[in-house]
Amino acid sequence: MEVQSPPGVPIGYIVQNWHICKGMFSIQNAARETVLKVVGPCCTCRCCADVNFKVTSIDELQMVGRICKQWSGLAKELFTKATNFGIQFPLDLDVKTKAVLLGACFLIDFMFFEYE
Repeated sequence: MEVQSPPGVPIGYIVQNWHICKGMFSIQNAARETVLKVVGPCCTCRCCADVNFKVTSIDELQMVGRICKQWSGLAKELFTKATNFGIQFPLDLDVKTKAVLLGACFLIDFMFFEYE
């Protein structure tokens, strides 16, 4: 997925990496160089719990942040289509990389949590 700002000017990309059971993505800058990775859990359908996607360094050894689908309570989860997400990342991260991580949050929501 390409992230643009302003429209027409690419600032980064989100590339899905194949894995047999986990959602894995590479966060790339405008030059298509991988700067971070996002690693999801094996199962994204957890009841009564948050679902965390780790934002890691390129070698996946250091966790630098996370994208979290937050549990909203039984009534909200069952009777509405609303979902709550939280994103954590270092304050000194490049602003364009932060924007690409925000795009990754939308992509994760669409791929794993939207059913209609």
